[in-house]
Amino acid sequence: MPQERAHGRAQYRMTDDKDVLRDVWFGRIPTCFTLYQDEITEREAEPYYVSMTKLLLPRISYLTLVTDKVKKHFQKVMRQEEVSEIWFEYEGTPLKWHYPIGLLFDLHASNTALPWSITVHFKNFPEKDLLHCHSKDVIEAHFMACIKEADALKHKSQVINEMQKKDHKQLWMGLQNDKFEQFWAINRKLMEYPPEDNGFRYIPFRIYQHYGKTACSSLLDP
Repeated sequence: MPQERAHGRAQYRMTDDKDVLRDVWFGRIPTCFTLYQDEITEREAEPYYVSMTKLLLPRISYLTLVTDKVKKHFQKVMRQEEVSEIWFEYEGTPLKWHYPIGLLFDLHASNTALPWSITVHFKNFPEKDLLHCHSKDVIEAHFMACIKEADALKHKSQVINEMQKKDHKQLWMGLQNDKFEQFWAINRKLMEYPPEDNGFRYIPFRIYQHYGKTACSSLLDP
């Protein structure tokens, strides 16, 4: 395994282990989307199966970022006056779009058989449980806020602040378009540190609880 020497001891860079990074990036979840039974439709809605290789849900992405085809599939049978903001639930639990898909699955459905069965809604938006997501710009803003928060802990925001706007956009477009090389060409800068620093200031670490209202965050030394 590739290593570096700094201050007399071996230093490991996670960006050196590309096989692991690829395994994490290409993690997928086969999923079946079903329209909620009380939604008003003009004809019966067939379930939408995300089971083809190129349509498996990526664990690292967000539901509202990768479900355009799901939305279009069900809107074909909906009365247009009944269509409002789309949202998803699993066994009665609204799924938070700002949580990565893999996290949602691990929190709510890790012990269930695949494909993961998600229910689609177009009305009665659960205001107390979910944030609104009217466009992909909202998802991008949330994603970049998380990146900046993490870099503040790791590098005092020095790395993210030194990047140009086009670097931020490439990072986002890599995630949005599921392009590993495009994403990691920029993200690797956020995951490294100069040898003289001997590590990150803190490791960004957040614990999500199945029944908790919020996630727990804490400073964690390397």
